[in-house]
Amino acid sequence: MVTLVTSVLGLSAALVIVVLIRRDHLHVRYGLWWMTAAIGFALLGLFPTFFDRFSHYLGVAYPPILAVAIAIILLVIKILVMDIERSRNVIRLQRLTQRVALLEADLRETQGKSREPEDGSSHGEIDDEKS
Repeated sequence: MVTLVTSVLGLSAALVIVVLIRRDHLHVRYGLWWMTAAIGFALLGLFPTFFDRFSHYLGVAYPPILAVAIAIILLVIKILVMDIERSRNVIRLQRLTQRVALLEADLRETQGKSREPEDGSSHGEIDDEKS
């Protein structure tokens, strides 16, 4: 019964992930991580003896511990990838902020030059010849 429940949950999770990706609620890059986890659950539920044999082949006496160790390793890798992505985004945001500041300064400078009269007189002066 546990194998059936695990298989159904894994396949259901995979289906939900596909729907989230198709509706643009989840980016494909992140969806692949979750899809892998869902397929892993489904395979673990469908073929539990395979995992037991794999654990025995590796010399692990208690197969669930191998599953926990693999899950922890994958979670640490996932967190590392997320931190790398976050660091890239922080750098991009800083650079974009600097670019916007430079563009705003250029815009103010350009607008200031376009408002000055061509003869070099300032805005507040009144030309005596015209009055």
